[in-house]
Amino acid sequence: MEVDHHENAPTAKKPRNKQRVLMLSSRGINHRMRHLMNDLEALLPHVKKDAKLDSKNHLHLLPELADLNNCNNTLYFEARRHEDLYLWAAKTPNGPSIKMHVQNIHTMDELKMTGNCLKGSRGILSFAKEFDETEWGRLTKELFTHIFGVPPQARKAKPFIDHILTFSILDNKIWFRNFQIVEKDPLQPNGPPQTSLVEIGPRFVLTPIRIFEGAFNGATVYSNPEFVTPTAVRSALRREKGEKYGHRKHAQAERNLRKDRRQLGEDELAVSKVFA
Repeated sequence: MEVDHHENAPTAKKPRNKQRVLMLSSRGINHRMRHLMNDLEALLPHVKKDAKLDSKNHLHLLPELADLNNCNNTLYFEARRHEDLYLWAAKTPNGPSIKMHVQNIHTMDELKMTGNCLKGSRGILSFAKEFDETEWGRLTKELFTHIFGVPPQARKAKPFIDHILTFSILDNKIWFRNFQIVEKDPLQPNGPPQTSLVEIGPRFVLTPIRIFEGAFNGATVYSNPEFVTPTAVRSALRREKGEKYGHRKHAQAERNLRKDRRQLGEDELAVSKVFA
Protein backbone atom coordinates (compact mmCIF):
# COMPACT_ATOMS: atom_id res chain seq x y z
CA MET A 1 0.00 0.00 0.00
CA GLU A 2 1.44 3.31 -1.04
CA VAL A 3 1.51 6.15 1.47
CA ASP A 4 0.77 9.61 0.19
CA HIS A 5 3.38 11.80 1.81
CA HIS A 6 1.63 14.97 0.63
CA GLU A 7 -1.29 14.34 2.98
CA ASN A 8 0.93 14.13 6.05
CA ALA A 9 3.13 17.05 5.03
CA PRO A 10 2.58 20.10 7.25
CA THR A 11 0.82 22.92 5.45
CA ALA A 12 2.61 26.24 5.32
CA LYS A 13 0.94 28.78 7.59
CA LYS A 14 -0.28 31.94 5.97
CA PRO A 15 1.60 34.92 7.44
CA ARG A 16 -0.65 36.94 9.70
CA ASN A 17 -0.85 40.69 9.55
CA LYS A 18 -0.04 41.68 13.12
CA GLN A 19 0.27 45.42 12.73
CA ARG A 20 -0.67 47.50 15.77
CA VAL A 21 -0.24 51.26 15.99
CA LEU A 22 0.48 53.41 19.04
CA MET A 23 -0.94 56.94 18.73
CA LEU A 24 0.02 59.76 21.08
CA SER A 25 0.77 63.48 21.06
CA SER A 26 2.94 66.03 22.77
CA ARG A 27 1.82 68.76 25.13
CA GLY A 28 0.41 71.93 23.61
CA ILE A 29 -1.96 70.59 20.94
CA ASN A 30 -5.05 72.69 20.18
CA HIS A 31 -8.62 71.57 19.56
CA ARG A 32 -8.18 71.10 15.80
CA MET A 33 -5.19 68.79 16.27
CA ARG A 34 -7.04 66.82 18.96
CA HIS A 35 -10.08 66.35 16.71
CA LEU A 36 -7.82 65.12 13.89
CA MET A 37 -6.35 62.50 16.23
CA ASN A 38 -9.84 61.40 17.27
CA ASP A 39 -10.89 61.07 13.61
CA LEU A 40 -7.86 58.91 12.79
CA GLU A 41 -8.48 56.79 15.88
CA ALA A 42 -12.06 56.17 14.71
CA LEU A 43 -10.81 55.21 11.23
CA LEU A 44 -8.12 52.79 12.44
CA PRO A 45 -9.47 50.14 14.84
CA HIS A 46 -5.97 48.67 15.40
CA VAL A 47 -4.77 51.90 17.06
CA LYS A 48 -3.92 52.13 20.74
CA LYS A 49 -4.05 55.65 22.13
CA ASP A 50 -1.67 56.63 24.91
CA ALA A 51 -1.27 59.66 27.18
CA LYS A 52 0.58 62.76 26.07
CA LEU A 53 4.35 62.75 26.07
CA ASP A 54 5.57 65.38 28.51
CA SER A 55 8.84 66.38 26.85
CA LYS A 56 9.65 66.79 23.17
CA ASN A 57 13.29 65.98 23.91
CA HIS A 58 12.53 62.42 25.02
CA LEU A 59 11.67 60.90 21.64
CA HIS A 60 13.94 57.95 22.46
CA LEU A 61 11.27 56.81 24.94
CA LEU A 62 8.68 56.23 22.20
CA PRO A 63 10.01 52.82 21.05
CA GLU A 64 9.89 51.65 24.68
CA LEU A 65 6.30 52.91 25.02
CA ALA A 66 5.33 51.09 21.82
CA ASP A 67 6.91 47.89 23.14
CA LEU A 68 5.04 48.22 26.44
CA ASN A 69 1.76 48.59 24.53
CA ASN A 70 2.63 45.65 22.26
CA CYS A 71 2.70 47.88 19.16
CA ASN A 72 5.10 47.77 16.23
CA ASN A 73 4.14 51.13 14.64
CA THR A 74 3.91 54.63 16.10
CA LEU A 75 2.08 57.82 15.08
CA TYR A 76 3.37 60.74 17.17
CA PHE A 77 1.80 64.21 16.80
CA GLU A 78 4.23 66.93 17.85
CA ALA A 79 2.84 70.44 18.39
CA ARG A 80 5.04 73.54 18.24
CA ARG A 81 4.00 77.05 19.32
CA HIS A 82 0.38 75.82 19.67
CA GLU A 83 -0.08 76.30 15.90
CA ASP A 84 2.40 74.08 14.01
CA LEU A 85 1.78 70.34 13.88
CA TYR A 86 4.38 67.72 12.94
CA LEU A 87 3.62 64.02 12.45
CA TRP A 88 6.15 61.27 13.13
CA ALA A 89 5.36 57.91 11.51
CA ALA A 90 7.74 55.17 12.60
CA LYS A 91 8.29 51.43 12.61
CA THR A 92 9.38 50.44 16.09
CA PRO A 93 11.80 49.47 17.43
CA ASN A 94 14.23 49.44 14.46
CA GLY A 95 12.84 52.09 12.11
CA PRO A 96 12.62 53.70 9.66
CA SER A 97 10.78 56.88 10.70
CA ILE A 98 9.42 59.86 8.78
CA LYS A 99 8.94 63.39 10.10
CA MET A 100 6.24 65.37 8.26
CA HIS A 101 4.63 68.78 8.56
CA VAL A 102 0.82 68.67 8.71
CA GLN A 103 -1.10 71.45 6.92
CA ASN A 104 -4.64 72.24 5.77
CA ILE A 105 -6.32 70.19 8.49
CA HIS A 106 -10.08 69.68 8.06
CA THR A 107 -11.81 67.33 10.50
CA MET A 108 -14.99 65.30 9.99
CA ASP A 109 -17.15 67.62 12.09
CA GLU A 110 -15.84 70.67 10.30
CA LEU A 111 -16.35 69.38 6.74
CA LYS A 112 -19.93 68.12 7.26
CA MET A 113 -19.60 65.75 4.30
CA THR A 114 -22.49 63.47 3.32
CA GLY A 115 -20.30 60.34 3.32
CA ASN A 116 -20.42 57.86 6.17
CA CYS A 117 -18.84 54.52 7.03
CA LEU A 118 -19.18 51.87 9.70
CA LYS A 119 -16.97 52.48 12.73
CA GLY A 120 -14.31 49.79 12.87
CA SER A 121 -14.63 48.78 9.22
CA ARG A 122 -11.52 48.13 7.17
CA GLY A 123 -10.55 50.51 4.38
CA ILE A 124 -8.85 50.04 1.02
CA LEU A 125 -5.55 51.91 0.61
CA SER A 126 -5.07 53.72 -2.69
CA PHE A 127 -1.65 55.19 -3.56
CA ALA A 128 -0.96 57.37 -6.57
CA LYS A 129 1.54 56.11 -9.14
CA GLU A 130 3.93 58.95 -8.16
CA PHE A 131 4.85 56.99 -5.02
CA ASP A 132 6.67 54.39 -7.15
CA GLU A 133 8.72 56.98 -9.04
CA THR A 134 11.01 58.01 -6.14
CA GLU A 135 12.86 56.11 -3.42
CA TRP A 136 11.35 58.15 -0.60
CA GLY A 137 7.90 57.62 -2.14
CA ARG A 138 8.30 53.83 -2.15
CA LEU A 139 9.52 53.87 1.45
CA THR A 140 6.64 56.11 2.53
CA LYS A 141 4.13 53.89 0.72
CA GLU A 142 5.43 50.78 2.50
CA LEU A 143 5.34 52.49 5.90
CA PHE A 144 1.83 53.90 5.37
CA THR A 145 0.66 50.44 4.25
CA HIS A 146 1.77 49.02 7.60
CA ILE A 147 0.23 51.86 9.62
CA PHE A 148 -3.06 52.58 7.80
CA GLY A 149 -3.76 49.04 6.60
CA VAL A 150 -6.15 47.48 9.13
CA PRO A 151 -5.35 43.79 9.73
CA PRO A 152 -8.37 41.45 9.48
CA GLN A 153 -7.61 39.99 12.93
CA ALA A 154 -7.68 43.38 14.70
CA ARG A 155 -9.68 43.22 17.90
CA LYS A 156 -12.03 46.12 17.11
CA ALA A 157 -12.15 45.57 13.33
CA LYS A 158 -15.40 44.59 11.63
CA PRO A 159 -15.47 42.35 8.53
CA PHE A 160 -16.65 45.09 6.18
CA ILE A 161 -14.86 47.22 3.60
CA ASP A 162 -16.90 50.33 2.91
CA HIS A 163 -14.38 53.17 2.54
CA ILE A 164 -11.14 53.94 0.74
CA LEU A 165 -8.13 55.95 1.98
CA THR A 166 -6.36 57.77 -0.84
CA PHE A 167 -2.80 59.10 -0.77
CA SER A 168 -1.79 61.41 -3.62
CA ILE A 169 1.42 63.32 -4.33
CA LEU A 170 1.21 66.88 -5.66
CA ASP A 171 3.99 69.50 -5.36
CA ASN A 172 6.02 66.98 -3.33
CA LYS A 173 3.28 66.91 -0.70
CA ILE A 174 1.14 63.95 0.33
CA TRP A 175 -2.60 64.64 0.18
CA PHE A 176 -4.84 62.44 2.35
CA ARG A 177 -8.55 61.88 1.59
CA ASN A 178 -11.15 59.41 2.89
CA PHE A 179 -14.09 58.34 0.68
CA GLN A 180 -17.13 56.16 1.27
CA ILE A 181 -17.82 53.45 -1.33
CA VAL A 182 -21.47 53.80 -2.35
CA GLU A 183 -22.87 50.76 -4.17
CA LYS A 184 -26.17 52.32 -5.26
CA ASP A 185 -27.25 55.69 -6.49
CA PRO A 186 -29.03 57.42 -3.55
CA LEU A 187 -31.43 59.06 -6.04
CA GLN A 188 -32.40 55.64 -7.45
CA PRO A 189 -32.24 53.13 -4.56
CA ASN A 190 -34.09 50.46 -6.56
CA GLY A 191 -32.10 51.00 -9.74
CA PRO A 192 -29.08 49.09 -11.05
CA PRO A 193 -25.92 49.06 -8.86
CA GLN A 194 -23.70 52.01 -9.60
CA THR A 195 -20.48 52.39 -7.58
CA SER A 196 -19.46 55.91 -6.63
CA LEU A 197 -17.30 57.65 -4.02
CA VAL A 198 -18.51 60.20 -1.47
CA GLU A 199 -15.97 62.00 0.71
CA ILE A 200 -16.19 61.46 4.45
CA GLY A 201 -13.16 63.24 5.93
CA PRO A 202 -10.84 64.10 7.49
CA ARG A 203 -8.48 65.65 4.98
CA PHE A 204 -4.97 67.02 5.46
CA VAL A 205 -1.68 67.55 3.63
CA LEU A 206 1.69 66.12 4.71
CA THR A 207 5.03 67.64 3.71
CA PRO A 208 7.92 65.17 4.21
CA ILE A 209 10.84 66.76 6.02
CA ARG A 210 13.26 63.96 6.83
CA ILE A 211 13.39 60.17 6.79
CA PHE A 212 15.57 58.59 9.47
CA GLU A 213 17.08 55.13 9.40
CA GLY A 214 16.09 54.31 13.00
CA ALA A 215 12.98 54.89 15.07
CA PHE A 216 12.98 58.63 15.88
CA ASN A 217 16.78 58.73 15.46
CA GLY A 218 19.59 57.45 13.28
CA ALA A 219 21.16 58.55 10.03
CA THR A 220 19.21 60.72 7.61
CA VAL A 221 18.04 58.66 4.63
CA TYR A 222 16.19 61.50 2.88
CA SER A 223 15.98 65.24 3.45
CA ASN A 224 13.53 67.49 1.63
CA PRO A 225 15.53 70.45 0.23
CA GLU A 226 12.38 72.41 -0.63
CA PHE A 227 10.93 72.43 2.88
CA VAL A 228 10.74 75.83 4.60
CA THR A 229 9.79 75.88 8.26
CA PRO A 230 6.53 77.69 9.13
CA THR A 231 8.52 79.89 11.53
CA ALA A 232 10.70 81.08 8.63
CA VAL A 233 7.57 81.77 6.54
CA ARG A 234 6.03 83.87 9.32
CA SER A 235 9.34 85.69 9.82
CA ALA A 236 9.53 86.54 6.09
CA LEU A 237 5.94 87.87 6.18
CA ARG A 238 6.74 90.05 9.19
CA ARG A 239 9.91 91.28 7.49
CA GLU A 240 7.92 92.17 4.36
CA LYS A 241 5.41 94.10 6.45
CA GLY A 242 8.29 95.85 8.21
CA GLU A 243 9.83 96.87 4.88
CA LYS A 244 6.50 98.32 3.72
CA TYR A 245 6.27 100.27 6.97
CA GLY A 246 9.86 101.51 6.54
CA HIS A 247 9.22 102.70 2.97
CA ARG A 248 6.06 104.47 4.11
CA LYS A 249 7.85 106.27 6.96
CA HIS A 250 10.75 107.23 4.65
CA ALA A 251 8.33 108.74 2.12
CA GLN A 252 6.58 110.58 4.93
CA ALA A 253 9.88 112.04 6.16
CA GLU A 254 10.79 113.23 2.64
CA ARG A 255 7.35 114.79 2.30
CA ASN A 256 7.76 116.69 5.56
CA LEU A 257 11.24 117.85 4.51
CA ARG A 258 9.94 119.24 1.22
CA LYS A 259 7.12 120.95 3.06
CA ASP A 260 9.57 122.62 5.47
CA ARG A 261 11.76 123.78 2.59
CA ARG A 262 8.77 125.33 0.81
CA GLN A 263 7.87 127.23 3.95
CA LEU A 264 11.44 128.58 4.24
CA GLY A 265 11.61 129.42 0.53
CA GLU A 266 14.55 127.09 -0.09
CA ASP A 267 12.74 124.80 -2.49
CA GLU A 268 14.38 124.99 -5.94
CA LEU A 269 11.05 124.18 -7.61
CA ALA A 270 9.18 126.88 -5.72
CA VAL A 271 6.90 129.11 -7.87
CA SER A 272 8.85 132.23 -6.96
CA LYS A 273 12.13 130.71 -8.20
CA VAL A 274 10.79 128.97 -11.31
CA PHE A 275 8.95 132.08 -12.64
CA ALA A 276 11.40 134.68 -11.30
